[in-house]
Amino acid sequence: MPTTYFLGYRLKIGIVVIVIMVLGFFNESQGTAHYGEDSVGSFPYFEYNVPRNVTTVVGQTAFLHCRVEQLGDKAVSWIRKRDLHILTAGILTYTSDQRFQVIRPDKSENWTLQIKFPQERDAGIYECQVNTEPKMSLAFQLNVVEAKAHILGPADLYVKTGSALSLTCILSQGPHDLGTIFWYKGSNIIEYKEVEGNEVAMEPRIRLKTEWTEQLTSRLTIEKLTPGDSGNYSCVPTMAEASSVNVHVINGEHPAAMQHGNANTASPCALSVNLLISLYCTIATLYTSTIDGFR
Repeated sequence: MPTTYFLGYRLKIGIVVIVIMVLGFFNESQGTAHYGEDSVGSFPYFEYNVPRNVTTVVGQTAFLHCRVEQLGDKAVSWIRKRDLHILTAGILTYTSDQRFQVIRPDKSENWTLQIKFPQERDAGIYECQVNTEPKMSLAFQLNVVEAKAHILGPADLYVKTGSALSLTCILSQGPHDLGTIFWYKGSNIIEYKEVEGNEVAMEPRIRLKTEWTEQLTSRLTIEKLTPGDSGNYSCVPTMAEASSVNVHVINGEHPAAMQHGNANTASPCALSVNLLISLYCTIATLYTSTIDGFR
C-alpha cells in the first residue's frame, strides 16, 4: 500500500512538472515572437509623401522636409551631395555657413533643412540620412531660379490723351508662392479700387487684375489718360526682379507717328539718293546738249 501511494504521488509530481515546463515553453515562445515583431516594426523608415523636388527663387528661404518614423535611438543628418559635406547631424549644425539650419520641433518626426537667402549655386541634391546599418538615405532636389518680371510691349510707349493705357506684366519662372505684384509710378505705389460684382458704382479709372494660370499675370488699366499720367511705370513682384516701361501721354499726333516718325518727312538717306539722281539727270542733260551743239 505505501509503495502504491508513493508511486501515485511521484506520478502526480511528474505530471505537474511536465505541465509547468509546457506552459513555460509556450510563454517563452510567445515572448520571443512578440519581441521579434516589435524589433521589425520599430525599425526607422522614411515618409515618402513629402515634396522632394523643391523650387525657390534667389533670396527666398527654402525648406526641405524630411520625415522619419520610429527613429528610436538613431540620428538624422543632412548631407550636400555635390561635395558630401555634412550640414547637420541631429539638431547640431556642422557647417560654418549660417544660412543652413535644421528645424525639428520637440518630439517631432520632421527634420526640416532650412536654407536662408539661397543662391543659384545652392541648387542640387541634398540627402536626409539615418545612421542605421546599412545607412538609410532619401534624396531631395533643390532648384534655385532667378525670377524676373516682364512687361509686354516696347520700353517706351506713346498714347493719346483721353485714351486708355493697358500694361500686362508676366512672371513665368518660379514657384506659385511668389506672392503678388505691385505697380509703381516712379517711386509711388499705384492705388486702385476693386469694385465688387454687386456694388453699384462708377467704373474706376484705375483697375488692376492679378491671376495665376501657367504664370503670374498682372494687368494694369488706366482710363481717360491725361498728360499727368506720363512717367515710368514699374511692375514689382514680391520675390522677383522688377520690370518697367516709360509712358508718354501726348496731344494731337497719332502715337504711331511719335514712335516711327512722320511718313511724309524724308529721311537723310532718301534725301541723299534724290540729290544724286537729280545731279545725274542734270549732268546727262548737259552732256546731251553739248553733243548736240557739236553736231
